[in-house]
Amino acid sequence: MSDAIKHECGLAFIRLRKSLSYYQQKYQTVLWGLNKMYLLMEKQHNRGQDGAGLASVKLNVEPGYPFLNRIRSNHPQPIADIFRQIGQEYAELQKYNNDIGKHPGLLKGHLSHLGELLLGHLRYGTQGKNSVEFCHPFIKRNTIPARNLALAGNFNLINTEELFQSIGMEPGDFQRQSDLAALMEVIYHFLVKADELSPGKMDIVTALKRALPMFDGGFHVGGIVGNGIGFVFRDAHGIRPSYYYINDEVIVAASERAAIRTTFNVGENEVQELMPGQALIVYEDGSFQIEQVLEPKERRACSFERIYFSRGSDEKIYRERSALGYHLSKPVLEAIDYDLRNTIFSFIPNTAEVAFYGLIKGCEDYLNKIKIERILAWNGNVDAEKLSEMINRKIRMEKIAIKDVKMRTFITEDVSRSEMVQHVYDITYGTVRKDLDTLVVIDDSIVRGTTLKESIVRMLSRLSPKRIIIVSSAPQIRYPDCYGIDMSKLGDFIAFNAAVELLKERGKEDTLKELYDQCLHLLHKNELHTVNVVKQVYKSFTNEEITKKIAELIVPADVDLPVDVIYQGIETLHMACPNNLGDWYFTGNYPTPGGNRVVNKAFMNYMEGRNVRGY
Repeated sequence: MSDAIKHECGLAFIRLRKSLSYYQQKYQTVLWGLNKMYLLMEKQHNRGQDGAGLASVKLNVEPGYPFLNRIRSNHPQPIADIFRQIGQEYAELQKYNNDIGKHPGLLKGHLSHLGELLLGHLRYGTQGKNSVEFCHPFIKRNTIPARNLALAGNFNLINTEELFQSIGMEPGDFQRQSDLAALMEVIYHFLVKADELSPGKMDIVTALKRALPMFDGGFHVGGIVGNGIGFVFRDAHGIRPSYYYINDEVIVAASERAAIRTTFNVGENEVQELMPGQALIVYEDGSFQIEQVLEPKERRACSFERIYFSRGSDEKIYRERSALGYHLSKPVLEAIDYDLRNTIFSFIPNTAEVAFYGLIKGCEDYLNKIKIERILAWNGNVDAEKLSEMINRKIRMEKIAIKDVKMRTFITEDVSRSEMVQHVYDITYGTVRKDLDTLVVIDDSIVRGTTLKESIVRMLSRLSPKRIIIVSSAPQIRYPDCYGIDMSKLGDFIAFNAAVELLKERGKEDTLKELYDQCLHLLHKNELHTVNVVKQVYKSFTNEEITKKIAELIVPADVDLPVDVIYQGIETLHMACPNNLGDWYFTGNYPTPGGNRVVNKAFMNYMEGRNVRGY
């Protein structure tokens, strides 16, 4: 994605089902669980680089000794920083007893984070500040082990204020800035009630069934309790991804299937998907159950996971991204009038590479079909040179753009900052025939269009192509997300700005004021959640009209050459990603009522000139 947006988070959960001495004997290290947690988090580092955290629970600890520990970091490399600190603590212990690693019980008592339950988290700051205090896991402490809780997740909640009201709590400044704080208070409230009803035999299933229906949002959350219970649960629509793996040694859950497969070297079918509304619950003795804690609703798994967010090393995601590119080959071929001789294909940024391969495959299939038709049309009247020329025709591919290291400017004036932005990418000179070649470049998606305008289009124009075509493997992003992706300001979306420009050009600017008044009316009646008013902004225009206006908006004023944009269609998106049909950022069809409230609030913020989130 050329427009950097903060998004998603990563969850990692491990429950060791054997004694620590078992892992020391079988794998020659008592740190086996911590090592696996490091890999599980590192293999999901794409999901969060603002911070990381790790919580651990030690089983069967003598009264008075610590059993729940937590470490967090907002270091530039937070995962490495956390495990560096753990490694330093271990090294200090070895100074006093070089053989301590051969004594699992002794090491467990002295190494803070050596426990049987481990909960890790990678954070992108979609809500709250990026200070270490906002890094997951959050914890609640109590002298009673069953009332100690660590919680972390990949989610956004839309109704945090209502949650605090439901449990009769007046939130402080910190709680107001964190949806995890609201989620924590509600779950902890019912956790304590469950412990009060059955001390020593907590009914965690009932506690979750009472708490989870109160949450409006998309969520994948993990928790560990001081008494040895662990759990992972997923929202009723399956918006956020969740996977798990279980054998006789370990129970694992994570946000990405490929991370589990790589860390534990297991096959695709051995890693299961936690289905919408389900919870994986692990008990004190290591037994487990999969429980339906929320009534499942229409599956609306986030399609952006497949387009961009999840790592492409998952074979299904790889195939789906390739299919996204393949489906774009027909409109691209039509746009270039099938002139493959004078067209060069490339991709920006690197995360668009798999979709690029799919686009090339579609063009190659077309080219091979033409080759066969032409050869058959010769009716055997062919010589070696003619045949060689035909079969050696290739799709022209080049590495046009290279992303440089993140550039910073020490001067704060706008003109200097703009100059630096232009050089985020560098180009490969000599790849394009001046005024002859059309340049087709594929991107994952186009959100703001800022990088396209200020850096990519300007940079590509230096190669003097005849024409530039920007291809998006995602459809037009028209609406805010509120379920875990930091896209909540309408004014940031180039598709929305294009629609507004079209309204102005056609003398329909009053439409915006009318829709704003409609939002105010809904707000007064407490019905802001009932309808997505912003759909009306786009209603007067075809996709093609908005796309054409977007193409105009991404061209800098001093660039004088044709630039076109081609977007993925909604139908072909669903064809490529059939199990992830969540498309509200493209269609405005939100899976929960809170989504409508957020998009309407975002529109009101835009009209009032308020540069704040819609939730």
